[in-house]
Amino acid sequence: MTALRVLVVFDLDGTLIDSSRDLANAVNAALRRVDPAAPTLALDVVRSFIGSGARKLVARSLVHAGIALPAEDVLPVFLEEYERRLTEHTRFYPGIEAVLDRLAEHPLAVLTNKPGAMSRRILEALGAAPRFFRVYGGGDLPSRKPDPEGLQRLMAESMATPAATVMVGDSSIDVQTGRAAGARTVGVRYGFDPESLILEPPDALYDSLDALPAFVESLRASVLR
Repeated sequence: MTALRVLVVFDLDGTLIDSSRDLANAVNAALRRVDPAAPTLALDVVRSFIGSGARKLVARSLVHAGIALPAEDVLPVFLEEYERRLTEHTRFYPGIEAVLDRLAEHPLAVLTNKPGAMSRRILEALGAAPRFFRVYGGGDLPSRKPDPEGLQRLMAESMATPAATVMVGDSSIDVQTGRAAGARTVGVRYGFDPESLILEPPDALYDSLDALPAFVESLRASVLR
């Protein structure tokens, strides 16, 4: 009998990779292009805006900088600046690659609100693209997280049941996505929006993902019982 495999779906920014410095540099470059007098936003400020997609990142940054321009007008400028520096500073969080190695027997995927093409380019640059059978990002599907459509599609593609699926992320958006699809949820405290996980706690909450393989094995055992 083939051993049960658990579908493990990861958020990208704040969960697998720390992209905050490249995003912050791109935000500040875009703000300076549309308003040379724009203040420089601190890294921690930009970090707090990440997680709901590029448009919201730009919109929040404009408001914080006091620039009265529509986000739609500035979004292409930001995307152009970000394209230039996708992996200047972006790296996996410590220990992530070892965790992915330990989960290699299971189907792994990425579901992010970051533009899909950029997400795939980053994972390719980090040498990790082959680890994931699918990477879905903003623009790849009609809806974004917390809509469960992307997660449900990944379940269908890997023939996984909700009971044998885990959504892993750093914010309440990921918890909402997992729960809407009937999956189990795991949160990480080191990401960009840990406060939201206090208000909407996942099934498991870790300081690092070192404990994730054990969680997956426990889930596999419970489904087989």
